[in-house]
Amino acid sequence: MEILEVSDTSQTTAASDKIKVALAQIAPVWLKRDETLQKVNDAVELAGKNGCQLVTFGEALVPGYPFWIERTNGARFNDPKQKAIYAEYLEQGVVIEDGHLDSICATAKKHGIAVYLGVMERAANRSGHSLYCTLVYIDQNGEIGSAHRKLQPTYEERLAWAPGDGNGLRVHPLERFTVGGLNCYENWMPLSRAALYAQGEDLHVAVWPGGLNNTEDITRFVAKESRSYVISVSGLMRKTDFPADTLALDEILENSDEFLSDGGSCISGPDGSWVVEPQVGREVLITAELDHAIVRGERQNFDPAGHYSRPDVTRLVVDRKRQQLADFIDT
Repeated sequence: MEILEVSDTSQTTAASDKIKVALAQIAPVWLKRDETLQKVNDAVELAGKNGCQLVTFGEALVPGYPFWIERTNGARFNDPKQKAIYAEYLEQGVVIEDGHLDSICATAKKHGIAVYLGVMERAANRSGHSLYCTLVYIDQNGEIGSAHRKLQPTYEERLAWAPGDGNGLRVHPLERFTVGGLNCYENWMPLSRAALYAQGEDLHVAVWPGGLNNTEDITRFVAKESRSYVISVSGLMRKTDFPADTLALDEILENSDEFLSDGGSCISGPDGSWVVEPQVGREVLITAELDHAIVRGERQNFDPAGHYSRPDVTRLVVDRKRQQLADFIDT
């Protein structure tokens, strides 16, 4: 995989203030969980060998975004074709409890690198027959720290994904930083962002299925609002990335441009300036050094959860209970 490395040019702060992060802009082996996880594992290895403390991946990367919906009349009710594609999508979903992410956890532990990974979760506590767009955080010890199920699927996604809950609205310590993340259009939800800001987030990870149209504006906006570094990491999807045995392949390709998702991964600094400008149209591992001292400096005039908040006037209530249909009480 091609590597794009952005070096830190600041010489004024301590090495302990700095971390090296990676954005793995890769395509899935579409609707093939195990093959896609192998690509993910390879990217974690590469980032670890390049001295990174965090590597990030796009939304729903494992086993892939539901590109078929808008290309095959996905809203047709009770349609055998839609049922067949969904059944395969479900079969290829990630069941965390079954150990599907164990190899990624092991590689993270081996290299002491944290991972943010977008998966389609086949949630065991919700019958195992619905899919949740889940952003999984794996810490530097290889332990799963949170699994955030997307609160509200966007537009046609609602035909394949179930709405999540607040259980994963959590942040995690990472060297000098406090890191959190949201899925795609959740990053436009001010209260979801505020739930992370309130926990001290200063490195925000926004994951996307791919698209410069998604990342070029909001990345810098959230950075300016939060005075944090913002990583926007995207997937990539080209016509050539669909396996030959894909259901309804001819119809999908006929109704697709050359790029279904063109990437757009990038990093903004806490002042809204580009650390890495959006990268489009290629599989690439982007690495960059981030400096916590810059965060601290930018918080001098605005801290949205600190000196510039007014909890005596406005406060946010966040329910982080994992939602499920039944609570069983056994004697």
